[in-house]
Amino acid sequence: WLEVLAQTLIGVKVGMMNSCHLMKPVSGILVNGRYLTYQQGLPSLPVPPLQQTCERYLSLLEPIVEVHELKRTKQLVEKFLESGGVGEKLQRSLERKAQNTNNWLTDYMVQTDYLDNRLPVVVYSNNSGAFPRMDFRDKQGQIRCAAEIMRAILDFKTMVDNEMLPVDYLGGKPLCMKQYSQMLSSCSIPGLEGDSIVFHSKTSCPSNQFTVAHNSQFFMVDVYNSDGTPMTVHQLCVQLERICNSSLETNTEPVGILTTLNRDYWSKCYDRLVQDQTNKEALLAIQRSICVVCLDKAMPHVPDEMYCRRNALQMMHGGGSQWNSANRWFDKSVQFIIGEDGAFGNNISHSCADGTIAMALIDYVLNSIKKLEIIQSPMVPLPMPQKLHFSITPDIKKAIEEAKENLDINILLFNHFGKNVLKANKMSSDAFVQMAIQLAYYRVHQQHCPSYEAASMRMFKQGRVCEIPSTSSASVAFATAFDDPKTQKRDLLMKAIKVHKWSTNMEISGQTLFGHFLGLQCQATETNIPMPEIFTDTSFVKAFDYRLATSQVPSNSGCLPCAGPYQLEAYDICYKLLENDMTFVVSAFKTSKENNPAQLNQALEDALLDMRTILEI
Repeated sequence: WLEVLAQTLIGVKVGMMNSCHLMKPVSGILVNGRYLTYQQGLPSLPVPPLQQTCERYLSLLEPIVEVHELKRTKQLVEKFLESGGVGEKLQRSLERKAQNTNNWLTDYMVQTDYLDNRLPVVVYSNNSGAFPRMDFRDKQGQIRCAAEIMRAILDFKTMVDNEMLPVDYLGGKPLCMKQYSQMLSSCSIPGLEGDSIVFHSKTSCPSNQFTVAHNSQFFMVDVYNSDGTPMTVHQLCVQLERICNSSLETNTEPVGILTTLNRDYWSKCYDRLVQDQTNKEALLAIQRSICVVCLDKAMPHVPDEMYCRRNALQMMHGGGSQWNSANRWFDKSVQFIIGEDGAFGNNISHSCADGTIAMALIDYVLNSIKKLEIIQSPMVPLPMPQKLHFSITPDIKKAIEEAKENLDINILLFNHFGKNVLKANKMSSDAFVQMAIQLAYYRVHQQHCPSYEAASMRMFKQGRVCEIPSTSSASVAFATAFDDPKTQKRDLLMKAIKVHKWSTNMEISGQTLFGHFLGLQCQATETNIPMPEIFTDTSFVKAFDYRLATSQVPSNSGCLPCAGPYQLEAYDICYKLLENDMTFVVSAFKTSKENNPAQLNQALEDALLDMRTILEI
């Protein structure tokens, strides 16, 4: 999101480390110091004016709903805005909450989007990154790489624990850093009424262990010496080799596959598991651990042109239960994945931290392992890794057998042009790409749909994410008329880009549309006020029934961003924009007969090329 914001702020400097989420890029000055001390100066999230949000809502509906539906909704909005009415009451209630909390939206958003969501976290919620293949093809190379990653994570953790991370700055203003302290040693816990998150890093006795998964078996390995110093790469190699040698069998029950299940089903299995003390202790050990390192077996060979797609699927869900999907604990906040064939990537729980924070860790790890050397360590006895044991009942075994996946991914490597061409035309590259996505979708489906682009709200205390509406009357006019030779394509494009930039600036400045409505709905629930008709209206359902979820994902480390659709009928598009090329990762579920990622990517490539021609007019 920063590219657009940078155009409205003076003096933005780009530092050594770029943070990013599956959203627009966050770049900033990095200043050493105790980063949490900067939190006090951050502003709290404002509550947008009610009239403004309702006007934006009606504008959002114009290209999405039928005329009669819009007329009905306008009447409901007028009623909602009446002086002394329910809208005013809810607004005042939300404003009171904002006065007594640092961020009135974050808890609501996390609860609604992640904890109350009953869909599996795999694909629907977690996001991942797939990296270029590493330079090894054997077990020893896998162990060495994993040990280097583990040591780099420990160094990063030391900086977090000592509050010595560089502060992310933007336009002379610090960004919220709180999520850094919540990323490691955290885990989601399934529940029948809703999930919960546990953060163990700040407890009186935090874990000094990693969870290591190998052949769908889980081990706890100490990663600190008796004097409190982090183990060396050489020591970690010894520990990992011990784990691999003691888990050669592949016929154990793959308990990790349970974390791929629907959350209601998984919570019932979880409740049965913890009735057994052995299971309870094993689950707690995983939850408390710093993170999970997954040593994957080699996947089937594919041609070079198919490797990126195969690797992306492996990082998102493990490639299926017959391969590595059980070699995961998807509830864990951070998992690093290293395959015996050189595959490398991660899987991140979105409920614990945003991708902005995860990417900072990823960039640090990848930069660090390039500099690490394996130094022979003193021969001191190392504690043996402890294998976790589970007692599996027949009903749990049945649940394990039923876990599976059905995701389709297509990757477009667009090398015709990049940000340089768009900058030369004094055009926002992100807004340009957003309009290309709108055009591509219209060409494939011959209709328009609600869509959004994710953005960060870290300019505010405890800020998480917001949704920039991508579909507007201007974008619809542009996409609909583009293939008509009589239209003024460039004028329509510039109007659509202007609207998207305005919406972006509104959202990242705290004037969030969907977030405001979410807050008002939650206030109605908390104060026992009947839900206003504006929120039960068919137009409201249509407006936020997103069929396109998009995110710009910059990466300094060659990371291929991957995320799945949040619902069965939707697409997810992650993309990164470089100076001379672009990459798009489009995902959809195979069960959706209407959606075709390969077709949409081809249409996207055509749209980008066609739109470039009108820049040259």
